[in-house]
Amino acid sequence: MNADRSTPDRAWTGDDREHNDDCHERWLPALNRTTDQPTYRDEWFDEQCGGCLFWVALRGELGRDWGVCTQPGSPFDGRARFEHDGCELFAIREDGSFG
Repeated sequence: MNADRSTPDRAWTGDDREHNDDCHERWLPALNRTTDQPTYRDEWFDEQCGGCLFWVALRGELGRDWGVCTQPGSPFDGRARFEHDGCELFAIREDGSFG
C-alpha cells in the first residue's frame, strides 16, 4: 500500500489505487445484482444504488464507485455497495442525480 495513513491530523481518504482496486475486487462478489445476469430486468438500469436516495458515497477515489446504503429496511443497510448494484427498496432521488 502506497498511502501513508499515519498522519494524525487528518483522516486517510483511501486514495491509493492498489488499495482501492483490492477493495473493489473483494467487494464485487457481494453484489445483489449485476447487469450481466440473464435475469437482470430493464427497469433495474434506472434503479441502481448510485441513484438511490439512501446511497451515500464514500470519500476519496473509492467513493467514485462505492457508497454506503442507509435505507433502514434494506438488507444492505450500513454496508458498502457498488453504485451499479441495487435492491427492491430503491427510492429515487427527487433531483435525479446519480453517484
